[in-house]
Amino acid sequence: MRKLLKKGDKKQYTFEVSEQDVAAFHGEVVHPVCSTFVLAREIEWATRLFVLDITDEDEEGIGSQLNIRHKGPAFVKEKVTIKAEVESFENNELICNYEASVNGRLVATGVTGQKVLKKDKIKKIFSTFK
Repeated sequence: MRKLLKKGDKKQYTFEVSEQDVAAFHGEVVHPVCSTFVLAREIEWATRLFVLDITDEDEEGIGSQLNIRHKGPAFVKEKVTIKAEVESFENNELICNYEASVNGRLVATGVTGQKVLKKDKIKKIFSTFK
């Protein structure tokens, strides 16, 4: 790892909710708001930005947890800002808290976890499940 992270380090990432991002199953729209799936993907990206800063070429991050507590909707064409903050970085595990909001209106809060491992170790772990 190139550098260590410390509690309180921050990242911010913004995305715009598109028509393809709404809550839908098997082609049927359930709610015309950002789906939990899309929100999860974008939250993971926001906290992955820390991992991209610290990993060497032979390392990769792998998710260990994701918690989403919905607080309000994000509608199509709204811009969701995710503010991520390092809670801890011990050994090889990064824990981040985050808030997702639209113009100051809270959409979600939660926690993510990622472990930084050697790419070879990840391949070895995955191969034991085949």
